[in-house]
Amino acid sequence: MSGPIKHIVMWRLRGETQAERFAARTKVKTLFEGLKGRIDGLTHIEVGVDVSDVDYACDVVLVSEFTDHAALKAYATHPEHLRVREELGDLRIGRFQVDYPVKETGA
Repeated sequence: MSGPIKHIVMWRLRGETQAERFAARTKVKTLFEGLKGRIDGLTHIEVGVDVSDVDYACDVVLVSEFTDHAALKAYATHPEHLRVREELGDLRIGRFQVDYPVKETGA
C-alpha cells in the first residue's frame, strides 16, 4: 500500500463523574496533540472531544494522517507514541480504529 494513509481512533474513557470524564478527555487530547512535529511521517494530527453527551458516543477521536503505510507502522512502535500510551495507562476502556488510504487529488 503506497501513498498517504488516514488513521482514525476513537476511545471511551474512564470516569465516574462529569469532572473525571472531562479531565480524562483533556489528558488524551493534550498528550496526543503533543506528538505534532515529533514523529517522522506523521503529517497531520487533530484530536476532537465529544460534545454530544449521548450515551453511545465515544469520548475522544484522533484523526491523523501519515505519508504511507510504513510511516503508520513505524508510529505504532515510536518511543513518543509509546510514552503517550503509557501515560494514559488504563484510562481507555474502549477503542475503535479505522485506517484507510487517502485518495490524492491532482490534475
